[in-house]
Amino acid sequence: MNSSTNYLKQYHFHLQEMTNFRRKIRIGSQNQPENRRPGKTRCYNHQNNEYAVKAMFSDLGNLDKIIKETVSAVEAGKRQVFDIAENSRLEYCRLKKEFEEVRQQVASMVAEVDTLTVEEKKARTRLAEVSKNFKKYTEQDIKKAYEDAQEKQLKLANLRGSESLLRYKRDSMEQSLRRLEGMLNKAEALASQLSIVTNYLTGNLKDLSQKIDEMQQVGISIIKAQEEERRRVARDIHDGPAQLMANIVMRAEFCLKLMDVDHNKVREELHGLQNLVRQSLQDVRKIIFDLRPMVLDDLGLIPAVKRYAEDFQSQYDLPIEILVIGTARRFSMATEVALFRILQECLSNIRKHAKANRIMIKVEILTGKINVVVKDDGIGFNLDQIKNTGKRECFGLLGMRERTQILKGEITINSAPGQGTVISISVPLED
Repeated sequence: MNSSTNYLKQYHFHLQEMTNFRRKIRIGSQNQPENRRPGKTRCYNHQNNEYAVKAMFSDLGNLDKIIKETVSAVEAGKRQVFDIAENSRLEYCRLKKEFEEVRQQVASMVAEVDTLTVEEKKARTRLAEVSKNFKKYTEQDIKKAYEDAQEKQLKLANLRGSESLLRYKRDSMEQSLRRLEGMLNKAEALASQLSIVTNYLTGNLKDLSQKIDEMQQVGISIIKAQEEERRRVARDIHDGPAQLMANIVMRAEFCLKLMDVDHNKVREELHGLQNLVRQSLQDVRKIIFDLRPMVLDDLGLIPAVKRYAEDFQSQYDLPIEILVIGTARRFSMATEVALFRILQECLSNIRKHAKANRIMIKVEILTGKINVVVKDDGIGFNLDQIKNTGKRECFGLLGMRERTQILKGEITINSAPGQGTVISISVPLED
């Protein structure tokens, strides 16, 4: 039992190490250093975030190693406990068999003592009778009666002594059997518990390394997707408001010079400058809407989707049909933001790759869940090939799947070349 106790101590030690690594990962994620190097913020953050993800999964790799060591320690302890239990069972069977033999001997000895007690009592009665009427009996009869009584008394004393020893042996063996039975039950219970622990560790965590690799790839893919989104926003700002602002500055300088030449011409230039400012403001509002539409916070998911679809339709001349089944209401902020981002990604993918002529968005609000379906009549694609390419399209699909999984929902993507694409999302709602 001492060796099994040692293995249990090792098991608890490894579990403590696992807890420490989890705490290290949590603290490390909270204490990531901020970047304060102007001019290199985006690049540095990308490298820093990727480094942080790799460091975190390195710790998770160490956690996987600890779990494997824990499983090995538990397995070794379980084998030791099984050996102890088996040896205890064999010893118990042997002792029980010996106990039964001793018990039978005691029963036989008791019967023999009872019989001899009766015979000894008769011999004493005979001796008393002969001694009392010694004139009627010969010396030979008296001697024989005396020797017979003495022999039976000695034999009875010996048998009673043997009976006491056998009774003591029987009682001692019975106590040993009880102790051994208790130890055997404890060993079997401990072996059963260790089997449960081993099955749990090997059953639920045997694929931890593979899961960690998958999580690492997903984490890095998400970072790349974030960087891609930042590049898109930077490009939109550069091509839109930044260019307009530069044009506004040039037109303003031209107006200042024109004031000394022709005041009427200045009025026309100011009107043009006003239009540029309005266009710039419109572009900035569009970028803000793409980043975080205020209507999503103020009115909820359905109005935000309708507003985004209207802007998308007018900008890209791509008809969008929206069908809402059920009563529109507010959902949790996490649900609204995640579903809106998924719809954004769906429409962006359709615009870039699907070559579709029509889009249909169906939102079904049910008791306890919300279903969203996005369907297009585009060229479709091979989902397996997209997954294996590792391109930006795959990052978008991964992001959609990750957002759905965070909400404990399900996402299904059905597509084939020439048959369009249907993306179905089902997310449970909080009461």
